[in-house]
Amino acid sequence: MTDLLRKPTGTTGKVHDITVASARGPQSPDWGYVGFGLFRLNAGETVTEPTAQTEVILVLVEGKAQVTADGQDFGELGARMNVFEQIPPHSVYVPNDTTWQATATTDCTLAVCTAPGHGGHAARVLPTPEKLTRGKGANTRYIFPIAMEESDVADSLLVTEVFTPQGNWSSYPPHRHDEDDFPRMTYLEETYYHRLNPDQGYGHQRVFTDDGSLDETISPNSHDVVLVPRGHHPCAAPYGYEMYYLNVMAGPRRNWRFENHPDHDWIAQRDAD
Repeated sequence: MTDLLRKPTGTTGKVHDITVASARGPQSPDWGYVGFGLFRLNAGETVTEPTAQTEVILVLVEGKAQVTADGQDFGELGARMNVFEQIPPHSVYVPNDTTWQATATTDCTLAVCTAPGHGGHAARVLPTPEKLTRGKGANTRYIFPIAMEESDVADSLLVTEVFTPQGNWSSYPPHRHDEDDFPRMTYLEETYYHRLNPDQGYGHQRVFTDDGSLDETISPNSHDVVLVPRGHHPCAAPYGYEMYYLNVMAGPRRNWRFENHPDHDWIAQRDAD
């Protein structure tokens, strides 16, 4: 199995614990920014973690939890009981060198997005994102930009949710952000946490470079995580199955600049007209 695909370790508790060290492998030797954790908690369970040198954005993927961070009690958060309701997510920013705690008040799925923190932002509940539509035709998808470049809410992290209708494509045309050459392009590592509806479904994601040194086609199931260390990374939702993913990106600077694959950029140019 490719080391870009990470399967959950179980169905309850901390089912993903992807750190900078654990993400490094034959296909991602230079991984150094993004971490991702995922808790699947039963009502009444409590988890506590220090942030150490990383900043954290907690995303209530589904369900509700009482959240405290850096000594502040933010109360019960969470709005959607099933991610595919497409209700805007509730999220909390936690700075480095602090601690956060979450107590599930219902069964809940809690994502822990991490990247290097520099103490530039205080713990707080993030603004509720507005639902956006991107693309045309079979490239239509729906976005909740939780913490993207347009909002100064984090030191390093870029976080967004994407809902891809059945039969549609997203992260498409194929694009890459693997060179530190701002403003042309920014180097950003990326993780995709996938969900499918109905749950027994699967999606498709290809991660490939122009020179062919990396070329993996992956079929993620619900709760799988795909690592994107470099290269293009389009996704497809098979007919009959809606696909959700939570993206976490980080790199040397907090900007998202990418280039489409030259063979397929004509699609973006046509749809921009």
